[in-house]
Amino acid sequence: MRSVLVTGCGSGIGLETALAFARRGDRVHACVRDPATAGELLRRADAEQLTLDVPRLDVTDDASVTAAVTAVQDRYGPLDVLVNNAGVDRTGPAETMPPDHARTVFETNFWGPLRVARAVLPGMRARGSGVIVNVSSLAARTFAVPHGGFYAASKAALGALSEALYAEVQPFGIRVVCLEPGSFATAIQRASRAGAADGQPPGSGPYAADHAWLDRFLARVAEGAADSAEAARAVLAAADDPTTPLHTVVGDDARAALEFLDGVSYEQWLPRFLEQARSLAGPRPAGPR
Repeated sequence: MRSVLVTGCGSGIGLETALAFARRGDRVHACVRDPATAGELLRRADAEQLTLDVPRLDVTDDASVTAAVTAVQDRYGPLDVLVNNAGVDRTGPAETMPPDHARTVFETNFWGPLRVARAVLPGMRARGSGVIVNVSSLAARTFAVPHGGFYAASKAALGALSEALYAEVQPFGIRVVCLEPGSFATAIQRASRAGAADGQPPGSGPYAADHAWLDRFLARVAEGAADSAEAARAVLAAADDPTTPLHTVVGDDARAALEFLDGVSYEQWLPRFLEQARSLAGPRPAGPR
């Protein structure tokens, strides 16, 4: 039985990952930022008669991370597996995205995984083993879409950090894997499209129409998103298989996207992307002249 801590278990990949580890008999610490969001997780665990520990852990809060990890390790010892899954998205233009929105993206998607890794690494080093799985995104490996720069940048930063961490902790018997899923059905997609991301009322601001157009496109893409259980299976495989590459893409769409981009410049890609978006969301609004 391994001791596994998963962040962001209120929905999506985190929820499915926690249940998948529990089905195998692992001791699972399925962390949520707000206990009120754990209803679906607990309902499904109860239906399958699975045992889960559900600590409160906010990856953007140092004290919350320290308290949760300390409580788990004081009771059960050093963790065997950490899955840094918690993440957020906020779409919006580079010029007008409110700084607090952009900081939230980086606090959650970059600093959050680092906070939790720092909390668990001393125990893993002392024991001489452990696995850290950072859930990044295909957005870290492809070109950034309009209004998606902050999310892509945060995930690319997580990928770079994973590379350095991989080399640093390898001598201590600790593995690091950075998973890069394509489009999966998660709450992050709905949250990214909630409200006007440029902080202005709908219908106002220089980018409002373009942002609304992109949101229509993202909503259509999300309709065909794969089941998060597939991504959860990839997390378990990464935790089990020591030959898993540091950068591992997840999903048929992710693999196809990387093949398509091989040797393609941004200038070649952008017109193709805009044409795909037009086919799903209609003509792109014309800017002011």
